[in-house]
Amino acid sequence: MLTKGQNVVINENVSFGENIIIGNNVVIYEGTVIGSNVIIQDNAVIGKQPTRAKASILPEVKKLPPTQIGNGVTVGTSTIIYANATIADDVFIADLATVRERVTIGEKTIVGRGVAVENDCTVGSYCKLETNCYITAYSELGDYVFIAPCVVTTNDNYMARGKERFDKFKGITVEKGGRIGANSTILPGKTIHEEGAVAAGSLVSKDVESESLVMGSPAKKYKEVDEAQLLKNQ
Repeated sequence: MLTKGQNVVINENVSFGENIIIGNNVVIYEGTVIGSNVIIQDNAVIGKQPTRAKASILPEVKKLPPTQIGNGVTVGTSTIIYANATIADDVFIADLATVRERVTIGEKTIVGRGVAVENDCTVGSYCKLETNCYITAYSELGDYVFIAPCVVTTNDNYMARGKERFDKFKGITVEKGGRIGANSTILPGKTIHEEGAVAAGSLVSKDVESESLVMGSPAKKYKEVDEAQLLKNQ
């Protein structure tokens, strides 16, 4: 069964599973694949082709493949999911989030209100990306990763100056079970190794060792992550 609100635009060759609820003013672009038991709330846009700014250094792409959304997914109000994004089963995407092109999000991950996941990112399963955090392009997050509110990640050490930066963009990597506290900033290319943790308000300028807790600006190792906090003990 497909239940939809008013002013819904569904383009050609969109496929739906069973038990779909679509709110008002939703736009679903051509070829999008949507599984069963999916809720798409008011004003959401699914499968949007990216528009390249004239001054962008990104290569121009004429048309990307359609978006794919798994079973049991919820897409919040005014969320935008771009073309060539793949959303696995039971993902929850809250209001006002943005998921850019060529992004993959693993099953049962929560993408919080106002979160931006930029292009060419991989987000694992069972992750929590909390309100207003920013995942920069070309980043990779493993399974069970926790990103607290207002975390900022970066990928350009040259801050948009100099031609040498063009082949050096690099997002961050957070390995399985890595955690980043609220209002922290992670510099380009840094890795938080498995079960590493970053305290709130930290500036990470070096890789974080596995099962280590760092804090400060710049962040330095404070101690080992408490044994009770490790995934194996949850």
